Amino acid sequence: MQAISKRLLSALLCLSFASTMAVGQETPPAEPTPAGPPRPANAAGPQQASGDPQPYDRVITKDAKSKDGIFKVHQIKDRYFFEIPKSMLDKEFLWVSQISRTTLGAGNGGDPLGNRVVRWERVENKIHLRSINYRYTAGANEQVSLAVQAANNDTILMTFNVATYGPEEAPVIEVGRLFTTDVFELSARQRLSATALDPTRTYIEKISTFPENLNVVATHTYTRAAAPAGAGAGAFGQQGMNPGSATVVMHHSMVKLPDNPMMPRYFDPRVGYFSLQQTDFGSNEHRALNRRLILRWRLEKKDPSAELSEPVKPIVFYIDQATPKQWIEATKRGVEKWQKAFEAAGFKNAIIAKMAPSKEEDPDFDPSDARYSVIRWLASTTENARGPNVHDPRTGEILEADIEMYHNILNLLRSWYFVQVGPLDPRAQKLPFPDELMADLVEYVVAHEVGHTLGFQHNMKSSSTYTIENIRDREWVKKMGHTPSLMDYSRYNYVAQPEDNIDVADLIPGIGPYDVWATRWGYKPIPGAKSPEDEQRILDSWSREQDTTPWFRFSTAGSMGSDPGELTEAVGDADAVRATTLGLKNLERVSKLLLGATTTKTGVPYDDLTELYSRMLGQWTLEMNHVSAVVGGFDSQQKHVGQDGVRFTPVPKARQTEAVRFLLDNAFVTPSWMVDKDILRRIEPVGVLNRIRTAQNNVLNNLLSSPRFARLVEQRALDGNSSYSPTDFVSDVRRGVWKELDGGRVVIDEYRRNVQRSYLDAVNLKLNPPPASTQAAQTPQAMLAAAMNITSGDERGVYRAELRALNASLTSALARTTDRATRAHIEASRDQISKILNPSFAGVPTATGARTAFAGFEELLRADFCWHDFSINH
Repeated sequence: MQAISKRLLSALLCLSFASTMAVGQETPPAEPTPAGPPRPANAAGPQQASGDPQPYDRVITKDAKSKDGIFKVHQIKDRYFFEIPKSMLDKEFLWVSQISRTTLGAGNGGDPLGNRVVRWERVENKIHLRSINYRYTAGANEQVSLAVQAANNDTILMTFNVATYGPEEAPVIEVGRLFTTDVFELSARQRLSATALDPTRTYIEKISTFPENLNVVATHTYTRAAAPAGAGAGAFGQQGMNPGSATVVMHHSMVKLPDNPMMPRYFDPRVGYFSLQQTDFGSNEHRALNRRLILRWRLEKKDPSAELSEPVKPIVFYIDQATPKQWIEATKRGVEKWQKAFEAAGFKNAIIAKMAPSKEEDPDFDPSDARYSVIRWLASTTENARGPNVHDPRTGEILEADIEMYHNILNLLRSWYFVQVGPLDPRAQKLPFPDELMADLVEYVVAHEVGHTLGFQHNMKSSSTYTIENIRDREWVKKMGHTPSLMDYSRYNYVAQPEDNIDVADLIPGIGPYDVWATRWGYKPIPGAKSPEDEQRILDSWSREQDTTPWFRFSTAGSMGSDPGELTEAVGDADAVRATTLGLKNLERVSKLLLGATTTKTGVPYDDLTELYSRMLGQWTLEMNHVSAVVGGFDSQQKHVGQDGVRFTPVPKARQTEAVRFLLDNAFVTPSWMVDKDILRRIEPVGVLNRIRTAQNNVLNNLLSSPRFARLVEQRALDGNSSYSPTDFVSDVRRGVWKELDGGRVVIDEYRRNVQRSYLDAVNLKLNPPPASTQAAQTPQAMLAAAMNITSGDERGVYRAELRALNASLTSALARTTDRATRAHIEASRDQISKILNPSFAGVPTATGARTAFAGFEELLRADFCWHDFSINH
């Protein structure tokens, strides 16, 4: 049962936070594509009807406008023909689809729709366009290859009659309907949640052909019917386009894959590369092997004998003409700061940035063209940035990457920087920030996204490999950074204190030692290696350098969120208690800066004050949850056979009990520094109690999560008395949350009463979970709450015993209070305990309890404290 809850929790977190699908991942259709209305004028002509091919000049008439390229393209009014050279039949192409431009509210211009390998093949007088899948392979085993072919027949996307044959038997086909009908694999209908494609408002704008690729631009108009009255938004609240119509411009780019594929490099889970998986049925082992290949660019030295050489073909990023002028140089710096890492791999000037040409300079340049990697600036209020890549599924070679910078990422960067390190940088103590500071923040996010396009996953382990002393040391930070990897979610150095005198330029992460090491691991040529197998011994020796250099380590495979050193948004998470203690000092300083920073303009609303106060509470919640993760946690290191020691070591009992004491003394007490009437009365008439309750409720429910309890049970079973007993843990939390009951005269203030109500709601949810059929349980928030509280084993019994002990303490305390509000609270708590313990008699409102107990999780899911590119699906 516990394993099921962990898997469900993991899946729900991915569904709640991930905003994008893996670029290049082929998704099977969930339902057949419905037949559309009659075809448009350029969808098919008379030659498309079944019959023998016609003479060339009867099809490609004198009215044709023809272009030479990888395919010859003919346009006759609104009809388009491909003339496919015989040499290009059965060759493999990468087909990349994007939404180039869109209607407001229907996605974003530049949104990828995926990519696939295709092949044009001739069967008599027909041409099949097939989608090719490389998931199954058979190596050199000819017999097994027959079985692989039988299990992995390539899908036909569309079939065309040959209209005529050109010189050297080149088949000519009319292709209009490929781009103007709703072909599921190439359509934006699913992305937009549209009902149908309207062919009467759909047409091809242009087709361009070049020596190695071909581009098609088509305007598609989609419609969406209004939902029936009372109907919800669908699974997980997905909205899509508004009812009515949306016209988008589709861009398809077909690029010929290399005839000489790059030699792949095998993936190693000790190093954080994105990868693709192939199942090899042709190995000599008595099973099918799952092989994973890392995603990387093909870099080859101009001078293979030189230790440092320029590449034959560098990685080039073009900066979109739509990029605001003040951020262009910062964007360029964000790209080229990776040159330092590539030098460790033996390449000089391996990655460069250029300004994209204007239409006047190059009318054929198109940011959606799969030949070009472009950093695109999107007019979107989404606080986001993304760095997907397009790769060859045969080898993992990255062929192209487009970084998407959503305009309001600027607001997110500003807000993060203010609430994390505002007290450490005088430039950040008044809004708006100067352009110099904002340019540094833009450079940081561009560099992070470039890292994804180079093949790097996030490395959440990284920030836990430095000590608190390291990240407060001015010279250490200048040389090593406050985190070893730019690919960590370790934004700004909120652990540093004003007296540490950290240079403001060093508060922002840069290319760290892990980034340099991992780039060498993935990109450095290995002399003499003729196959991936030849590289294995050297790569293994490089991976083992992690044993002696902790900051080369990557997140541990299969840790399932159990390692407190792999936290997101953390600085110094090797010692979360000390890091959060220092972080809270800075947050108190931030609270004193709020009014002065946000009231620099007269005549404007208090929107900035409202937003930054909320973000400050969000930062407080994040840091407190870093401490929660210590309880029931494991320190981990990814290891392979031959390395000493185990992968998972329980966090020592002393550290776990220290974490619980810290939370009881800091997270669940009245937060007086957050309660500033000068701020709160400018934001709203009432609401501070609910704001603080939501933040504290989030931390409490995180701490009391059932997966955490289950880990404590297992640690106790394996390690005995040296572990933190789960019964002691639950008792410690109960006594700390209700500590007023142990005093002489019992008085409980408003904030503490809220915490105690949250405690009872959380226990109620464990003992009386809502039925799966309730509407609340269908929301992602309620499903996440349920996953966090799938109880098993001892948990229910332990909590029932705790409620009985609490009821006895409440009864005793009732005689020692004269405060009317406290008395009413104690009596109501006793009534609630009775209902929780006897729900069949009291009619406990379980669904309502679920929503109340997990209001904090709803806030967390709505919060803007993650960039949505940080999904594993890059």
